[in-house]
Amino acid sequence: MDCSSPLTDQPALGFASDNNAGASPEILQAMLACNGGQLASYGADALSTRVTGRLCELFEREVSVFLVPTGTAANALCLAAMTPPWGQVLCHPGSHINNDECGAPEFYSAGARLVTVDGADAKIDTDALRVAANNRVGDVHSTQSRAVSITQATEIGTVYTLAEIENIGEICRSSRLHLHMDGSRFANAVAALGCTPAQMTWKAGVEALSFGATKNGAVGVEAIVLFNPALAEEVAFRRKRAGHLFSKMRFLAAQMDAYLHNDLWLANARQANARAQQLIAGLRATPGVGLIGTPTTNIVFARLPLPLQEALLAEGFVFYTGRWEPGVVRFVTSFATTERDVAHFVARMQHLASTLA
Repeated sequence: MDCSSPLTDQPALGFASDNNAGASPEILQAMLACNGGQLASYGADALSTRVTGRLCELFEREVSVFLVPTGTAANALCLAAMTPPWGQVLCHPGSHINNDECGAPEFYSAGARLVTVDGADAKIDTDALRVAANNRVGDVHSTQSRAVSITQATEIGTVYTLAEIENIGEICRSSRLHLHMDGSRFANAVAALGCTPAQMTWKAGVEALSFGATKNGAVGVEAIVLFNPALAEEVAFRRKRAGHLFSKMRFLAAQMDAYLHNDLWLANARQANARAQQLIAGLRATPGVGLIGTPTTNIVFARLPLPLQEALLAEGFVFYTGRWEPGVVRFVTSFATTERDVAHFVARMQHLASTLA
């Protein structure tokens, strides 16, 4: 089967995950362009050097950069460098590191615990965080808080405001904790807030960032971006020991280089967010359908009557069901989602809703 072009010219039916989308043409072209000739291995190539320079420029300061193929690796290696085996990482119960990484943060840190701190809209409550950060400090019978991890954007499409991140950063400073940001959808959050990457990270107290690209148009690459230089040596050795130091690093670097060039990362995120807002408008206008929360990025949760869900699935539409309470579904748009895709889905949804009423 030829995967280079769509099988039909029909609208796309998939709204399950931004991981299901393909790659941006610019990124594929960059990978092909770097294929010729010989380049130094293990990140000593010119492309990798240029990526570090681009990220320094993007974040308005010197940063240390480590490319890895997955977000799980980026998160787990950052947290392992921040947390000893007797330590604990404070995170939201709904965070990706707590639910979807098969214990990788605990594994790579040789046993550090994940301790959850709840809060509305999938965001850590700062009052609860302040209590947890100072719980049993110095007690050798208890694991010790060493890091906080926040997810930006969150797993339900909400975002921490700059003020909320700054507040968390201040708690971390006063309690001598590291602050990590899981930014698998970092670009979507920047686009939603209209801020600079610097404002959302180190200026607010973030020391390490998992800078996502795979969900936003790359084939498979994430960047560990360190704002605290004291973490760099340990992350370097941990990346190699964990098996995430690519020998042919040019292919990771080419993806990230194209992703950053001409702000492709931001354009892709804006496209995904805009299509989510188009979808939200359609959901709100459909009788019997209820929007859940106030999503501002590319993830949308809604309540759909079960007959409507079944009818949409029968027509070939793809979205997540069954993981939450009955009737709750999740839609995710991506850089590849078009206005036509969303309009087609909304039209069919509203037609089916009217016939099932």
